[in-house]
Amino acid sequence: MPARRRLLLLLSAFLVGAAVVAVSVFALLPSTRPVATQASVGGPFTLVDQDGQTVNQESFKGAPTLVFFGFTHCPDICPTTLFEMSQLFEYLGEDARKVQGLFITVDPERDTPEVMKSYIGSFHPSIQALTGTPEQVAATIKAYRAYAQKVPGQNGDYTMNHTAIVYLMDKDGNFVAPFDLKRPPAEAAKVLRPYF
Repeated sequence: MPARRRLLLLLSAFLVGAAVVAVSVFALLPSTRPVATQASVGGPFTLVDQDGQTVNQESFKGAPTLVFFGFTHCPDICPTTLFEMSQLFEYLGEDARKVQGLFITVDPERDTPEVMKSYIGSFHPSIQALTGTPEQVAATIKAYRAYAQKVPGQNGDYTMNHTAIVYLMDKDGNFVAPFDLKRPPAEAAKVLRPYF
């Protein structure tokens, strides 16, 4: 028994030592980042707002921005998200001027500046609506690593499947994290205020 116990102790010590060496080696290796890093979300884009004015990523620097991709024919997710964003901005009161919301269409064929202006008028004035050519919109979707796909319907109609997260971008236009608008406005405001 003593010999067996000694063998087990030696084996245990070896395993512990091997684990320490492995951890040390991995700690010394240069860190590798996944493809979708924070810095790789967002970036250059050129679109037009609901008033037909050309805008780009520089147009929104200087204040944190909540970015949401959707479309005006969306039956539920888009109006719900924009309503929740509006509730947050209402709760912020005067501080709503320190943040901006962007509703970027994934359906530029139907969502012209005029259509976007009419639609966005139902929500808080801090939210701007952006559209553009199909190529401009596709490039913006790609820059944000979002997703959008046309889904055929009946009688030539269609809907859009799309990314439903809200992106929080900081004052410099850098991606911070997905922003949860499902929580009460007071909680959402508490998370957002440090980025003013």
